[in-house]
Amino acid sequence: RDIIAAAGYGEYFTHRIGHGLGIDVHEFPSLNATNTNPLRTGMCYTIEPGIYIPEIAGVRIEDDIYITDSGCEVLTKYSKELQIVK
Repeated sequence: RDIIAAAGYGEYFTHRIGHGLGIDVHEFPSLNATNTNPLRTGMCYTIEPGIYIPEIAGVRIEDDIYITDSGCEVLTKYSKELQIVK
């Protein structure tokens, strides 16, 4: 969120940063500024920053994360290189 704000797009990042991932689509925890619950080993969650500029465009990049004893493992292996589709 800080990186997006520093680039001048903070007002266009209007949703939470992510959420728990499991059987349901949106599970606990909701990753937002008011959630102070610690993340624990074994939890899976999404990180999905997005910028939405009205009348112009929007983009969201989502990664799925698994928390391990030594940190986190990114489960999403898709490239983040810009792809232009014509």
